[in-house]
Amino acid sequence: MKEMSRRQALALGSGLVAITLLPLPATASIEEVNEDIKKFTGGAEAAESAIIKLEVPEIAENGNTVPLSVSVDSPMTADNYVKRVILLAEKNPNPGVATFHFTARSGVAEASTRMRLATTQNVVAVAELSDGSFHMTKSTVKVTIGGCGG
Repeated sequence: MKEMSRRQALALGSGLVAITLLPLPATASIEEVNEDIKKFTGGAEAAESAIIKLEVPEIAENGNTVPLSVSVDSPMTADNYVKRVILLAEKNPNPGVATFHFTARSGVAEASTRMRLATTQNVVAVAELSDGSFHMTKSTVKVTIGGCGG
């Protein structure tokens, strides 16, 4: 085994001290998530609804890559369709995960992606329909190994 020089030991020690002094990444507050929802809805109320389905794993073994799917039950006609869906993670440093835009020509209002989750938290989906109504659902994901910032 190679011996460490005094210079290497000082550099290693300084690096460890610097790492311990760095602030941990902040997480979003519930108020920030609610503010993002208000911006998305223009202040309108988003009611809990069964027409929007959010599929996420109950337990994510790795927060670095958590799969999710969102779908909204809608006829997707010219008169009745989903305009957009926003996904938010309540305890991530930046709660906004994704926004999906749809039109009547989309045929279905479904999307899938992967996200990073910092810790165990709620994932929120809010959908805007063409009639101006907003629908919301949320699901809790238990993260066993940290993703972004954890």
